[in-house]
Order: sequence, then structure tokens, then C-alpha cells
Amino acid sequence: MELHMAFAKALRHQRREKKLSQEAFSSVSSRTYLSELERGLKNPTLEKIQELATTMGIHPLTLLTECYSLKDNLDIEEIFERITQELASMQNR
Repeated sequence: MELHMAFAKALRHQRREKKLSQEAFSSVSSRTYLSELERGLKNPTLEKIQELATTMGIHPLTLLTECYSLKDNLDIEEIFERITQELASMQNR
């Protein structure tokens, strides 16, 4: 799956899991822009990802983890294992 479509699907899934309407994001985004994000037509900045995640009450890495899980067709545990190994190797430098 392409990255922008994986992000779109993860964003839509997380928003619906929290039972939030697109209008609930009006303080950080227009409904039109959110709709474009959820359809994979736009790519958000890191700042926008932070704002979207905060509105949903989740950590930005939760949203990105689901995104990359979809993109790479990996279990979340596989992603965590890789990240843990990469961060551990950084500490050993």
C-alpha cells in the first residue's frame, strides 16, 4: 500500500474508533482538509500529525505505527521489535 493511502486509512480508522466527526477537528483543520487527508489526496506535516493525534487523544506515534503497519503489511509487534532494536543500537554508540 502506498504511504499516503496507509496514512489516510489509519487516520480514518483512529478517528472513527474515537467516535469523532470530521467537524470535531475544526480547531486544527477544516473539514475539507481532513476529508482530503482521509482520502489520501493531501500529505500532512509533522505539526499537523501532532495536532490531529492530540485531538484524538492519542500519541502521534500511534497514528504513524498504524500507518506503517498498513503500508508494510506488518504486525505492530514486528514494528515495535524493529524500533526497539534500532533505538538500542543508538544507545550503544
